[in-house]
Amino acid sequence: MLDNLNSVSVSLINLAVSYGIDILTGFGIILVGFWLSSRLSRFIIQTLGATKRIDKTLIPVFAAIIRYAVIIITIVVALGQVGVQTTSMIAVLGAAGLAIGLALQGTLSNVAAGVMLLLLRPFEVDDWITAAGVSGMVREIGLFSTNIDTFDNVYHSVPNSTIWSSEITNHSRHKNRRLDFDIDVSYDTDFDVVETALLSLCDDDRVHQTPAPRFLVINYGDSAITVRLRLYTSYSDLFELNWDLMRRVKPLFDRHEIDIPFPQRVIHSAKEVE
Repeated sequence: MLDNLNSVSVSLINLAVSYGIDILTGFGIILVGFWLSSRLSRFIIQTLGATKRIDKTLIPVFAAIIRYAVIIITIVVALGQVGVQTTSMIAVLGAAGLAIGLALQGTLSNVAAGVMLLLLRPFEVDDWITAAGVSGMVREIGLFSTNIDTFDNVYHSVPNSTIWSSEITNHSRHKNRRLDFDIDVSYDTDFDVVETALLSLCDDDRVHQTPAPRFLVINYGDSAITVRLRLYTSYSDLFELNWDLMRRVKPLFDRHEIDIPFPQRVIHSAKEVE
C-alpha cells in the first residue's frame, strides 16, 4: 500500500511539474511574442519610413497587421504548449470572434471604412482635408481612426466610418490651384486703370503664366463694383501669395488713386421729390 501511495505521489508530482513547466513556457512565449510584436511594429515603421517607395499612408497599416499577426500566432503557440488541441482552439476562436464581432460592430465598421479609405485613396498623409466637420492636415490613417491636426494645432481622432460616410474635400489633391482675389472699387473708377494695377501684381515668380492671369468684373453692388484678379499658382505657394496680395493691394490702389468705397446709401427726402 505504501509503495502504491509513493508511486501515485511521484506521478502527481511529475504531472504537476510537467504542467507547471508547460504553463511557464506558455507564459514566456506570450511575453516574448508581445515584446517581439511591438519591436517588429516599430522596426517596420522606421524601415518603411526611410524609403520613398512606400506611401506614408500605408506604413501604420502594415505595422498594425504585422503586430496583430504576431500576437495571434503567439497566443496559438502558447495555447498549444499547455495542451490545448487545435480543433478546440479553432472552435473557441470562432465563437470568440463571433461574439466580439457582434459586440464591436461599430469598431469593425471603422476597420472596413479604413480599408476603403486606403484602397480608394481620397486623401493621403499630409493632405489638407475637410471631412466630418474637421478641417486640417492628415497625420495618420489607422485601421480604426484617422488623426487630423487643425491649423490651430488641435488634435482630432476621427473614426474612419464617420469620415467615410461624410463628404470629403481634399484641398491639396491638385498641385496647381486657382486663386480668385476679389475687391470692391467705386463706380467712378476706370476699369482700364484697375486692370493694369491688378495685373501688375502678377509680376511674381509664384504666379503661373499659363493659364494667364485675368481681370474680371464680377458684380455691380449697391455701393461698389466687385472686380476680380484670377490667377493660378502652386498649392505650396497658395497661402503666402494670397496674404502678400492682401498686403500689397492697398498701397497699389493708393498710387493709382483707386478708391475702395465704404457702404453708401442715397436718401431722397419728400421735399426733393415734390
